[in-house]
Amino acid sequence: MGKKVLAIYYSQSGQLGEIIENFTSPLVEAGISVETVRVRLADEPNFPWTGDTFFSVMPDCQLDVPAALQPFELKEKKYDLIFLGYQAWFLSPSIPFNSLMLTPQLRAVLKDTPVITATGARNMWLNAFVRVKKLIRESGAKLVGNIALVDKHPNPVSFVTIFHWMLKGKKDRLLNIFPLPGVADADIKNTKVFGQSVLEHFNADNWDGLQAKLDAQKAVVLNYNLMVIEGAAGKIFKVWANFISKRKNKLPWIRAYKYYLLIAFFVGAPILITLDGILFRFTSPKRIRARKQHFLNLN
Repeated sequence: MGKKVLAIYYSQSGQLGEIIENFTSPLVEAGISVETVRVRLADEPNFPWTGDTFFSVMPDCQLDVPAALQPFELKEKKYDLIFLGYQAWFLSPSIPFNSLMLTPQLRAVLKDTPVITATGARNMWLNAFVRVKKLIRESGAKLVGNIALVDKHPNPVSFVTIFHWMLKGKKDRLLNIFPLPGVADADIKNTKVFGQSVLEHFNADNWDGLQAKLDAQKAVVLNYNLMVIEGAAGKIFKVWANFISKRKNKLPWIRAYKYYLLIAFFVGAPILITLDGILFRFTSPKRIRARKQHFLNLN
C-alpha cells in the first residue's frame, strides 16, 4: 500500500490553496497520494469583508474562541504526512484554523503523525506560529517542517494593499500605483523547491535536517524590525481583546481599536523601531539571537 498524505487548510481568497498546491506538487508528480481538503466555516463571512466585520474577529482570534465548521470528511484513518495550512489573523491563528485543530476528525489522524505547516501572510506570522506549535504539540503530532511566505513589499505598502484586497475583493494594483497585494506569484511557484526537499526526506522516512534545509532555501526568513513590532503588538492586542470581549455593545470599541491600530502602525511602530535600535539592536546580540531562535525552532 502506498504512502498517504493529507493537505488541509482554510482560505477565503484562495492564496493558501495555491501555496499548498505548488508545495505538494513534487509529491503528486512522484505518484504519492495527496488528499487535499479545504475547510469552511459554518457561518462563512462574505468576501470581501466589510470594515466592521473584518475587525470584529480580532477578540475571538486573540482569545482562541472556536467557531463551527462545515462538515468535512477525511478518506483515510491514518496518514504518513500531514500538511497544515494556516493564516495569521491579528497576530493569532485564524478562527477557522484554531477551530479545525479542535475537530475530532483531524485530531484522530494527527496523533503520532509528522506535520509540516505552511502559511501565506502579509508579513507578521510569528506569534501565530508559536500558538500553532502549541496546538500541534497538544494533538500529539510531530512538527517536522515549516514554511512561511510573506508579502515582501515594505510594511506600510503591504498594510495598504492588504486592506484593499480584503475590503474590495480585488487582487489588483490600487490606483495603478501600488504593487499587487499578497504573496508574489513567483514566490508561490517557488514553493515547489521546498516540496522537493520534503519529498527527499519523505522517501527516506527521516525528517532530521529538513528544517535546516528549508531555512537555507529561504522558506522562512525573519525580519528583525517586524519581529520587534509584533512582539509589542501581540501583548497590546491581547489587552484590547479581553477588554472588548467583556463589553455588551462591542461595535464602538471595535471601531476604536481600528483607529488605534492605524495610529499605532503609522506613528507608534516607527518610534518603537527607533528606540529598539538605540537601546538593544547593537548592544544585545545574544538576546536577539535567542529571540529569533524562539520563532525558528519547531519544538
